[in-house]
Amino acid sequence: MDARTSDFSAARTAMQRYVDQEIIPGASWAVLRGRDVVDEQCVGFADRESSTALRPDNIFRAFSNTKIFITCAIMLLVEEGRVGLDDAVEKFLPQLGHRKVLKPGAASLADVEPARSAITIRQLLAHTSGLSYGIFDPGTVLFKGYNEARVLNPLTPLADMIDRLADLPLAYHPGTGWEYSVATDVLGRVVEVVSGQPLDALLKARIFDPLGMIDTGFHVPEAQQGRLVALYNGADVLDPMKPGLTRADHLPYPQAYRLPLPRLSGGGGLVSTLADMLALVRALLPGSDALLKPETLRQMMTNQLPAGQTIRFANLGPIPGKGFGLGGAVTFAPTPFDPPNSIGEFQWGGLAGTHWWICPEANTAGVLMTQRYMGFWNPFFFEFKRLAYQAAGG
Repeated sequence: MDARTSDFSAARTAMQRYVDQEIIPGASWAVLRGRDVVDEQCVGFADRESSTALRPDNIFRAFSNTKIFITCAIMLLVEEGRVGLDDAVEKFLPQLGHRKVLKPGAASLADVEPARSAITIRQLLAHTSGLSYGIFDPGTVLFKGYNEARVLNPLTPLADMIDRLADLPLAYHPGTGWEYSVATDVLGRVVEVVSGQPLDALLKARIFDPLGMIDTGFHVPEAQQGRLVALYNGADVLDPMKPGLTRADHLPYPQAYRLPLPRLSGGGGLVSTLADMLALVRALLPGSDALLKPETLRQMMTNQLPAGQTIRFANLGPIPGKGFGLGGAVTFAPTPFDPPNSIGEFQWGGLAGTHWWICPEANTAGVLMTQRYMGFWNPFFFEFKRLAYQAAGG
């Protein structure tokens, strides 16, 4: 026990160092060994300007941590036989049938050829559909197209997003590549169409309420907004270790997460707390049946990419050793940045620095949350996770 405590104190020391260096404003985390919480701590600030300390009940912008919730909603419908993983998306969203694909080296949105196959639900879950995001690849034909079409407009419902996508080509033929995209927002609309419910109502009834998640939703109620942590920008997006944080509560748009808006973004719309995220992670641990069947969880944690292919982000190139399952990355070959015993780890995070991971082989899982814009897979996360794996004794 003493050795374990000292190891977790090393993780705390490391996170405090990132706070002191003005890399992150604060961090909140919980680490599991098996199903048991073996460490839960907060360091730093919820609001640096007022020196308000971070507390376990603070509310965070989940950004892309929203995606795992939508994945779970889809997989509930799969278990019920209402959606098939290999169903074509046009079965539910006819506008997305008969896709066109940009030709290699295309100079305009008109330089296209017919898609060789339909987009499937599985491909949407694994980000192999050919859709894009309009965020990470400035200067490209599709970036311009997505932004001119206002695909991510928060002032319109998900149905409008599907209509906008109907006229845009795919980046590649479905199933032949990997690109992070609006696919999970598309899946959010599939959930609405199949269930006959708005996305927020379905998530509340099928996931939040059953798991006791009382602070997760598409905006923070006015009475609870004092618990929403401040958001910050780093000093240099290309140098994540350059000291300096600037208040950025207006991102990604003014009043984001404070007001109910028409767009219920399945890709990035939720807020949540450490306790709520921990409840979800616990429900996804191997062998659990709190939310989904154990076999469903195994499917989610199985790499869906062809042999030799890894995930890749625009301007960063391929990420070695990382495939993608249904709703999160899967580590098949740990890099020097990863814990050495993290083969089979299932994990993802959000643009503002919220992360979760589950590693059956190492018998550990966890949640680590901060609020730094472009804080996804920041160096603080990799250092923390290596220390957490050591301390959890996996």
